[in-house]
Amino acid sequence: MARIEGQQLPMSKRIEYGLTYVFGIGLTRSRAILNDLKISLDTRVKDLSDEQIVKIQNKVGEHATEGALRKEINMNIKRLQEIGSYRGLRHKAGLPTRGQRTKTNARTRKGPKKKGCAITLKKKATKK
Repeated sequence: MARIEGQQLPMSKRIEYGLTYVFGIGLTRSRAILNDLKISLDTRVKDLSDEQIVKIQNKVGEHATEGALRKEINMNIKRLQEIGSYRGLRHKAGLPTRGQRTKTNARTRKGPKKKGCAITLKKKATKK
């Protein structure tokens, strides 16, 4: 059972892709780690020896991953909000921070469309 940084790796996948299940490790970093350790990219997770798993765990531990990386990202966003930067204000408002248009699109960031409610005016009753 291969558990790295608290993340269970899928046993049937190649280790190259299995490592990407850890938050903060993409395909490029995964390949770099395996090349440094001289482990074949084609090796399946289930075929790794305990010694190789320990080496991978130590190498992955050198990088910011999982909870530490999430905390670092959140702290960066809070810092932007505290200093009152434009990006911080955009984060606070839940809008795109990198200059994308918001008149149309930006639905992922803004959420589902708000339904407009039609205003109906009641006719005044006439007195007889």
